[in-house]
Amino acid sequence: MLWSDCLKLLENDLPDQELNTWLRTLHGQEHDDTLLLLAPNDYVLKHVSSYYLDRIVILVRRIKKNDSFQVRIQIGSADYVAPMAIGTEQPHIVDPAMAAAAPFPNSLQQPSEFVNPNMHTGASLSNNLGQSQPFNQGYQTTGRHVNPGLTTAENQVIFANNLNPSLTFDNFVEGKSNQLARASAIQVGENPGTSYNPLFIFGGVGLGKTHLMHAIGNHIKAHNPEANVVYLHSERFVNGMVAALRHNKIEEFKNYYRSVDALLIDDIQFFANKTRSMEEFFHTFNVLLECQKQIIMTGDRLPREVENLDDRLQSRLVWGLTVEVEPPDVETRVAILRKKVEHMGLDIPNEVAFFIARRFRSNIRDLEGALLRVLAILRLRNTTTITLDFVQDALRDQLAVMDKMVTIESIKKLVAEHFNIRVADLDSKSRARSITRPRQMAMALSKELTNHSLPEIGEKFGGRDHTTVLHACRKVRELIQSDSRLEEAHRILSRTLRS
Repeated sequence: MLWSDCLKLLENDLPDQELNTWLRTLHGQEHDDTLLLLAPNDYVLKHVSSYYLDRIVILVRRIKKNDSFQVRIQIGSADYVAPMAIGTEQPHIVDPAMAAAAPFPNSLQQPSEFVNPNMHTGASLSNNLGQSQPFNQGYQTTGRHVNPGLTTAENQVIFANNLNPSLTFDNFVEGKSNQLARASAIQVGENPGTSYNPLFIFGGVGLGKTHLMHAIGNHIKAHNPEANVVYLHSERFVNGMVAALRHNKIEEFKNYYRSVDALLIDDIQFFANKTRSMEEFFHTFNVLLECQKQIIMTGDRLPREVENLDDRLQSRLVWGLTVEVEPPDVETRVAILRKKVEHMGLDIPNEVAFFIARRFRSNIRDLEGALLRVLAILRLRNTTTITLDFVQDALRDQLAVMDKMVTIESIKKLVAEHFNIRVADLDSKSRARSITRPRQMAMALSKELTNHSLPEIGEKFGGRDHTTVLHACRKVRELIQSDSRLEEAHRILSRTLRS
């Protein structure tokens, strides 16, 4: 297919994240001497037209070996079958001269590109929302919404808002693993409702996604105290809607969330299978985006990887920018420990900081948990001196458990035995399916059952890149849903290793 061939060429020039955000949302149809690209919405259409379409024309003409081949783009879905224009709406067409001369853009270096030039005002919305204003004018609020007909507890459930003022950008430690996510978050905090809207942050447990989300909210409030910023976990949204239905307050519930300036929703994967809640959030999402209000969400995986999440909602979640937070490297873990200790007026020697950082690798919560245990015992023993011997003694129980944990070497050995291949094959450059599938399985199990970071796992498999490990984890997760034999192999291997 022409569009698929074009995407493969674009993969050589663009990061995967950028492709997922903008170009993989398009559907391509070839009509005679024209490629019709169908965008899911006007937001994507305008962005692609401004920053990618000229390059696409060059690639398409190269593939077709036809300098007069046309590329057009309009709003539509994959099942669209129609003439090249719908009614009076004309598709965007690229000027061949401009296409030939235009350089290839790098959109991640130009934050202003993510501004939606065609956002509507709120005048066309339901009357019970009133006249909506763009974000920078601020929504006048005096704090948490209170309905006098409900108890305090009922108000807290239905109208949740739990922004934590202690989680800011100042106390968020930046490293390679979170650099892009932090930069994007700051951009959103500086320009809410325009830059990267919506912003979706994903990654494993305890890596700082929630901290970044609160930091954005607090940054917005610091620059505009009147802004109505609401943070809540997706479970609170679901529980709030159930309570609103029970108390016949569903209209108040809708109005509360649709009149915010910034909505921060944590762990969207909890929406899966919650049909009514997904439907309500979908409509709330549309209203807020139309009114140029900021939406920020987190999840433990990409939206398309969340099972039983509404297709329409999945497509909305990738309209803006999607960024990943990865497990921190050892230098970042050391920096986190130092920041925590310095905040308490203590000092931590280098050898101690690196010892803790190297033993607690999987996430920041485990790292901070180990440090808190050390500090608690420090207080109990009425001392302020942190030595390596002291730390080893304070953490001996946790370290003993970790020493019994699964290793990558044991995973590789068991996987090789199960699939009847050599351990060396897992490190080889072979791309034969009989080798790649076991290799992907071993990588996925290493991610699931060890504390090693993605780069560390990749290094153990023939010096592979962390993106290869990430792809392997996603591929295995996808395959065990459709391949019963692979699902059984994963279950048996996982159970054996855990035992």
